[in-house]
Amino acid sequence: MDDYQAGSNVLFILLGAIMVLAMHAGFAFLEVGTVRSKNQVNALVKIIVDFAVSTIAYFFIGYTVAYGVDFFSGAEVLAGKHGYELVKFFFLLTFAAAIPAIISGGIAERARFNPQMAATFALVALVYPFFEGISWNGNYGVQDWIKGTFGFAFHDFAGSVVVHAMGGWIALVAVLLLGPRHGRYMKNGQITAHPPSSIPFLALGAWILSVGWFGFNVMSAQTIDAVSGLVAGNSLMAMVGGILAALVAGRNDPGFVHNGPLAGLVAVCAGSDVMHPLGALATGLVAGALFVWLFTLTQNRWKIDDVLGVWPLHGLCGAWGGIAAGIFGSPSLGGLGGVSFGAQLVGTLLGVGVALAGGFIVYGGLKAMVGLRLDQEQEYQGADLSIHHIAAQPEFD
Repeated sequence: MDDYQAGSNVLFILLGAIMVLAMHAGFAFLEVGTVRSKNQVNALVKIIVDFAVSTIAYFFIGYTVAYGVDFFSGAEVLAGKHGYELVKFFFLLTFAAAIPAIISGGIAERARFNPQMAATFALVALVYPFFEGISWNGNYGVQDWIKGTFGFAFHDFAGSVVVHAMGGWIALVAVLLLGPRHGRYMKNGQITAHPPSSIPFLALGAWILSVGWFGFNVMSAQTIDAVSGLVAGNSLMAMVGGILAALVAGRNDPGFVHNGPLAGLVAVCAGSDVMHPLGALATGLVAGALFVWLFTLTQNRWKIDDVLGVWPLHGLCGAWGGIAAGIFGSPSLGGLGGVSFGAQLVGTLLGVGVALAGGFIVYGGLKAMVGLRLDQEQEYQGADLSIHHIAAQPEFD
């Protein structure tokens, strides 16, 4: 029975890893559909190469930083428990690789390729695992201090803060250091619209991400005996809450509607295992409206050229999700308990702080040493031709 249990756990978490791996296709097509057609190839290449670079960084450095585990033993040792530790690494790698995939959407259309790959390596090897280890492995005694102060440790079941807020706030730093795309904001105060190149591709990306997210959340249990249908139900309710809020707040805009489920799912990750479905619905409704409002505010009033709105979507909705777990996870609101508002607030702020500091060190250092963005002529020509020397539809073009 122990052998059967170990094999079942391997299959369970492997299926989760495959579902989250598929989400990276969602990241790719969400970006392909949002950017202008002259940058579509670049979006596709960035996401797949980012994943490869992330794998190397996490295998050799990042996983050890977070969990103190390495894979330099013989294959006989690695095959123990049906190779569970390897598939667990695979599963957690797909989370780590989401950090550069998130950032990619914010810096689209004007970032140089090689500096971004260098940033990916540094972030996945050091910055992300540092906070991952604090939150999910109890490193440095931070969780013990939070538990001693607030009664409960910081709770982030599937990564609202550890993954999404981290990625979104690092992306904000990168976007600010890069500056807006040429011609986006005019000297006379006018804003030039850059509409999505393909609503069908954008919608395809949103659907792939939404489906894969049930692996992201449910399989975060990591063993089959810990799986809970509550996580699936809460993910569903938050997703539809995000859709409906974005539909109303965005006035039927298809870009907002298809980002709505993502906003809800980002926010519910942290508390999906402790909330009541009605609390998850409320979390998703707030997240969907929050995304629409803050995307519009950042683009039009603050003139922050975050192409896919990854800071509002992942950074702010992720932070909201970390805090929401402390609200709707409370037994007084139908939750299972085991969380506190104070612990969630402190843990969320710590995650934001690590992301901002790490983002400034990595992207600020690269900007000073080698530069981050394409020159104006390359940007005008488009990243596809400037970097990859081929357009998305060369015969048509």
